Amino acid sequence: MYRFSYAEAVEDSSNECRQREYELFDRAITMLRDAAGAEPGSVQMIHAVAFVQKVWTFLLQDLGSPGNGLSDQLKGEIISIGLWVIKETNMIVRGESSNVAGVIDINAMIRDGLK
Repeated sequence: MYRFSYAEAVEDSSNECRQREYELFDRAITMLRDAAGAEPGSVQMIHAVAFVQKVWTFLLQDLGSPGNGLSDQLKGEIISIGLWVIKETNMIVRGESSNVAGVIDINAMIRDGLK
């Protein structure tokens, strides 16, 4: 009978979490790309922005939790990115920004870093 070590279980769990995060970012990017040509206040754009903001809100909450093991510097950098994404997507929905490509690029960089 094969026995898993705690380290193997933790590593598998970590890999699964990273894969789920990768898939969330991939979905957010797809939604933003699909909505890129839509009007700022369109249903499609609002849904894409809402999804992106939910992803980032979850990540920001996780980064702020005491159990998060990332370094304070890395957490701070990711938090800054997340706050920018939320601010920029709010401006996109209001028609104050058309920087959908910039938001897509940032999210793609984060997604690709999860591999």
